[in-house]
Amino acid sequence: MSEQKNSVKKVVDKVFSAEGNSAASIEKEKLGKYNRTAVKMFHTSVLTKKEQFAPGIGQFAQKLIFGVEVYRTLYFVNVLKIDMVYVTLILTLIGIYDVLNNPLLGIAYDKTRTRWGKARPYILLSAIPYFLSTAVLYSGATFLGERPGNDPTKIIFVFCMLFIQETFSTIYTIPRDNMITLMSPNPKDRINVGLIQTYVGEVGSQLIYAIFLPLMEMGNKGILPISLSGVFTVLVIFASTCGTISNMYMAAYCKERIILQPKPASSVKALFYVLKNKYALRNFVAEFSVSWWSDGGYSWDVVTQQEIFGGTIGSFLAYLPYNIFDYLSVTFIPKFQKIFKGNNRNALLVLRFWDIIAAVGMLLLGLPLIENKWAMIIIYGIFYGLKGFNNGPANVFESEISREINDYTEYVTGERPDGSIGILTGLIKKITAPINAILTVMLFRWSGYDSTITMLPWSQGNTDVYRKVFFLFVGIGLFPDVIRAIPYFFYDLVGEKREKMYIELNERRALIAKEKEDKIDEELESIIKSVGAMEQETV
Repeated sequence: MSEQKNSVKKVVDKVFSAEGNSAASIEKEKLGKYNRTAVKMFHTSVLTKKEQFAPGIGQFAQKLIFGVEVYRTLYFVNVLKIDMVYVTLILTLIGIYDVLNNPLLGIAYDKTRTRWGKARPYILLSAIPYFLSTAVLYSGATFLGERPGNDPTKIIFVFCMLFIQETFSTIYTIPRDNMITLMSPNPKDRINVGLIQTYVGEVGSQLIYAIFLPLMEMGNKGILPISLSGVFTVLVIFASTCGTISNMYMAAYCKERIILQPKPASSVKALFYVLKNKYALRNFVAEFSVSWWSDGGYSWDVVTQQEIFGGTIGSFLAYLPYNIFDYLSVTFIPKFQKIFKGNNRNALLVLRFWDIIAAVGMLLLGLPLIENKWAMIIIYGIFYGLKGFNNGPANVFESEISREINDYTEYVTGERPDGSIGILTGLIKKITAPINAILTVMLFRWSGYDSTITMLPWSQGNTDVYRKVFFLFVGIGLFPDVIRAIPYFFYDLVGEKREKMYIELNERRALIAKEKEDKIDEELESIIKSVGAMEQETV
């Protein structure tokens, strides 16, 4: 019996146990030799100005693409004239493919070790096909001609281009999202980069919104001889060109300084390493709980802007407070850090609760006054402006917590399975995709909105329809937002515990660098050498 127990224990240890040189399991005496090095790595900024701004340029371009893709369903339904049922079916099939695609490419990313780094080669090689496929997808209406809405050629075109785009999106997105974590071991560096990304990214997305809506309205009213398909073509070519150039620039000029495990663990162990991270596991459960949720799948923001707010001028006034406070909010980040004394968790919880209260206020005041255009503009302007007031700090704190959670995996296991986590997120989509698709179609039909009517002020002529539209735009996301915030109440990687983790993690990185005797970044090498010289003098 004891032999059987020992055999089971060996199997369990082989599958679940961390690598022998994880920061949590290495003898403290061995790590302690690099304590002064680790402290300097934790407190010393190493990024150059170019490296701080390069990810921001990449974020600007990515937000341009995101700004176009916000109107994806609008493009499929109103430009290509494909029925909403077919659109939902296509997106569901692509989601299922995504389930298979993400884990495989994520595992490949986790196992990558090259002389140029882990993330940089992927970003450099995937930028062109990703942005090119995006440009072809959203300019397709210009060469598909006047075919019927549900013509098989259109449906096949959309499916194939989404398939290609999704493939290269995964190859591009996983490394890009993890690039900042690999650039510096210093949290201040990462927060500064996140601050720049937030500010510059907002400029990119707002630029698309500022161009798209006026062109769409002037085209609908016949003021300009431009079709909606022409608007999409111009914007996506501009965004894709910026995206290709900026991301290749980022890949070329941003160094990877974090010393990783030389030989990655097996894929099976990497998956269990994600499960071993209690913080990631809680977020997974929360996301799984709301992954079936839907907002009806249509561009309710555009409907609200064009038909409830009355078009470009009304929308400009409604969004003006947000646009002003959004840019100013970046300057509030140091103030929020001081208020919450560096506790990212408390800051994020307060700021997300702030967002929920603002959305509830919009609904309670907006739904009864839906027929009064100017009342709606004022209500939306006030409450959405309040959300913009905290946008910069909330995004920066949430991004840094996400990086801390990934770092915790490395701390307790010795591995960084940043790509393998796609296996878990893919599982969510696979299980809940049918429910999400059904709910999307049901909510779209429940709204009573007729997408064949040209978008002009109050063109639906139905108060009940517009109340449902405003609810789908503003309120239906409240439930998922509340659920996703729950895990952060149990997030205790703060204060001394957080600093201790990073010190030991950096001690381990210095130890690996010494054992590998590889060429490491000059800044970190100089830190290690200077500390070594100080220790020699002490002896």
